[in-house]
Amino acid sequence: MAGELILVVDDSHENREFIVNYVLEPQGYRSLVARDGREGLEMALEHKPDLILLDLQMPRMDGLGVLRNLRAHELDIPVILMTFHGSEEIAVEVYRQGVRDYVKKPFTVQEMQAAVDRSLGEVRLRRDKEALTERLIQSNRELQRRVQELNVLYSVGKSVTGILDLNELMPRIVDAAIQVTHAEEGELFLLNEGDQLMRRAFRRNGARQALPASEPAANPLAVRVLATGEPVTRTPAAPSDQPSAVYAPLTFGGRVIGVLGVINRTPGARPFTRHDSALLSTLTDYAAIAIENSRNYEALRQAKERENAYIRATFERLVPPSVVDRILNNPETLELGGRRQEISVLFADIRGYTAWSESEPPERVVEILNEYLSLAAEIILAWDGTLDKFFGDGLMAIFNAPREQADHVHRAADAALALRRAAAELGERRGYGLAYSIGVNTGEAVVGYIGTERAMNYTAIGDMVNLAKRLQEIGAPGQILVEQSVIERLGGLAQARPLGEIKVKGRKQKAFAYELDGLLPLV
Repeated sequence: MAGELILVVDDSHENREFIVNYVLEPQGYRSLVARDGREGLEMALEHKPDLILLDLQMPRMDGLGVLRNLRAHELDIPVILMTFHGSEEIAVEVYRQGVRDYVKKPFTVQEMQAAVDRSLGEVRLRRDKEALTERLIQSNRELQRRVQELNVLYSVGKSVTGILDLNELMPRIVDAAIQVTHAEEGELFLLNEGDQLMRRAFRRNGARQALPASEPAANPLAVRVLATGEPVTRTPAAPSDQPSAVYAPLTFGGRVIGVLGVINRTPGARPFTRHDSALLSTLTDYAAIAIENSRNYEALRQAKERENAYIRATFERLVPPSVVDRILNNPETLELGGRRQEISVLFADIRGYTAWSESEPPERVVEILNEYLSLAAEIILAWDGTLDKFFGDGLMAIFNAPREQADHVHRAADAALALRRAAAELGERRGYGLAYSIGVNTGEAVVGYIGTERAMNYTAIGDMVNLAKRLQEIGAPGQILVEQSVIERLGGLAQARPLGEIKVKGRKQKAFAYELDGLLPLV
């Protein structure tokens, strides 16, 4: 490797001529010459040669002076010292000042060439090392950029794939594309159900975040990407040309479902490269998966809503709506067992029904029975009661379970009065001559799911429930019998007539019954 610049500092014209003509030029080196130490120092500071051939004894500034000044200016230039006179002390001093080699005059061409080769070999090795180090630093910087890009892509991909709302997801994808490619603007297109390309999100230059949209697309680059399934990069040849842009397809399952694009419009803005196109294409892989996940989630949500609506509509015909709500919202509560709590219970039975049905055809009997039971069910549900069960021509309803009701006693009593009025109006209007006998009681019972793992019923069990049933059985048509605890809880709101103690079938303790005639509203 020749071509290095070598400075020859010597006060002897013959020595300078000899070194330049017979040592340096034949080897292809470039040369500078100085006639004394001061001129040599000035040339060294100005040209910073690769090697200095320095005489020791010179006018104006000797070789040691030049060496000391080079060190003072922190110039690390290899030096070969040339001298007629030398000693061990001089050798130690010059080496201390940075001399790499020492040549004693007179010297041969071969001796000087060998000294130059040794010194420049070290220089070349150092330069190669510096060049290699610089390339390594550049490679590390490039690697760090790539790692940073991958981290950004991973972070962005993780972020967008975790969003299930499509209207929130699409602007986030546009923001991610701008972040990854350092673009000014971005836009996202999707095919609708009719295979029409629609712009669904965009972000203009200077905006902080992308916005959702829903409009037909007329972008020729997006249409081209959709047709070819390949990314397109547009790099303007001049600032007056169209803006730089990259558009990449969103592909899922081998089918293009949309297009994602970024744009730089500002004159002089950085044009996009193949690397930007590759980054955008990588992001579209995440985006396509996220969009399909969002669509699938939305389809699943709608299917679940339809299924829940069907289940609700079906089960509300068999199970109280409040129980259906509880099961759908908290399926884990659907297990055998119950808990003790205060409730109010209403029993109602159609009096005169058996005798009346003897003279009527079965179809007519079923029709009338359904009419009365439907009437009762509507009233119970209107008063927010839980319709426990139908049995023959009767029914059982619970208040304060499963939803708690602070006014459950008043609700049960008011529902009983409403049922009596509605049944009387129906009987008068249709001429059936049928009426309900009703029993109401309040107190503690065990409420929950009773039965087996395969067949269970939400109901209430306890003495107060049995007593409500017995009161209904004792009551005459159109009569509402309530236990004393109901009157006590209602206080002055109840309009009732005491009937005294009554013997209840299957119960040792007597009950004090009242006939309920009216009820004042709660304030």
